[in-house]
Amino acid sequence: MSHANARTNLFARRLIVERVAAGWPPAHVAEQLGISRSTVYKWLRRYAEGGDAALADRSSRPIRMPQRTSAQVEQNVLAARRRHKRGAVVLAAELGLNPSTVGRILARHQVPHLSAIDPITGEAVRSSRRSANRYEHRTPGSLIHVDVKKLGRIPVGGGWRLHGRDAAVSVTNRNKKTKIGYDYVHTAIDDYTRLAYSEVLPDEKDLTCAGFLHRALAWFAAHGVRVRRLLTDNALVYRCGTNWGWVCSAWQLKRRFIRPGRPWTNGKVERFNRTLLTEWAYASAWSSNSLRTRGLDQFLHHYNTRRGHSALGGKPPISRLAV
Repeated sequence: MSHANARTNLFARRLIVERVAAGWPPAHVAEQLGISRSTVYKWLRRYAEGGDAALADRSSRPIRMPQRTSAQVEQNVLAARRRHKRGAVVLAAELGLNPSTVGRILARHQVPHLSAIDPITGEAVRSSRRSANRYEHRTPGSLIHVDVKKLGRIPVGGGWRLHGRDAAVSVTNRNKKTKIGYDYVHTAIDDYTRLAYSEVLPDEKDLTCAGFLHRALAWFAAHGVRVRRLLTDNALVYRCGTNWGWVCSAWQLKRRFIRPGRPWTNGKVERFNRTLLTEWAYASAWSSNSLRTRGLDQFLHHYNTRRGHSALGGKPPISRLAV
C-alpha cells in the first residue's frame, strides 16, 4: 500500500492514464509528476492489462511464506497471554521466542494492549472514541451531513506553494497591511451514497448558509434524492439562524445536532473536508484564487462519478443511485 505522501497514489495513477490518453507524451507526464518514465510505463501497462482496478495498491505480502510462524506456536502465544496477561517481552521469555514475533502474533489476532484490559479478568475496560460499529443510513436522503471548511485565499500571482516560502515571506513583509482573507467551503454529503455538493462562499453567515442549503437540496432533488434529515455541528447559525430555519421548514427537514465535543459524529463530512484539501485545494500550486474556485466543480464531478470510495467497495458515490 502506498504511503500518504507517495507520488504515485491512486489519484496520480489515474492522472497518468488520463493524460497519456489525452495525447500527452509519457516523458512530459513523468516530468510533471516528478517520477521516472519507467514508472509511467509501468502503470500504463497495468491499466492496459486490468483496467481501472489494476491501478489499485497490491498487497506486498509474498505468495509463499515458508518461514511463517506455525499455527500451533500462535495458539501457544495466545493461550499464554490469556493465562498470564503479560506483554510480548515476558511471554517471549517464557515461550523461548523473539519478542517481535510475539508482538506480531498478538497484533495479528487483534489482542488489546495491556493498558486497555483489566489486569485481573483480562477483559477490555477502555474504549476508543472510534466505534467498532459503522453506522450508515439505508436509503439516499435519509440523512445528509453539512459543514463549513475555512480556507485561506490565494494572493494574486500565487502564494508560497507556487513561489516558495521565502518569496511569500518577503511579499508579506512588504505588504503587512494587506489582508488576503478566507474562503468558506460549504459542503453537504449524503450519508448513504456519499454524494457531495460543495460551494465556495465568502462567509458563513445565516443568509449565506441558508442559500447554500437551499441550492444543495435542489441539487440532491435533481439527482432523485429526497432529503429528510440534516446533521450539523452546534454552530450558532445552525442552532438559531432565522433564514436557516426557514429553509429547513420549507423542505420539511428534521434537524439533528452532534453532541458537544464529539466532532467525529459528523465524521463523514469531516473526512470529506480532508479529501477536499488533499485532492483539490492543495493538489496543485494554484496561481490565483479564482482558478482554485473554478477547479472545485471539476473535482466534485470526478469525486461523485469516477473516484472510487473505500466505504463503497471502490465504487464512486453515483453508483449507489443506480442500485
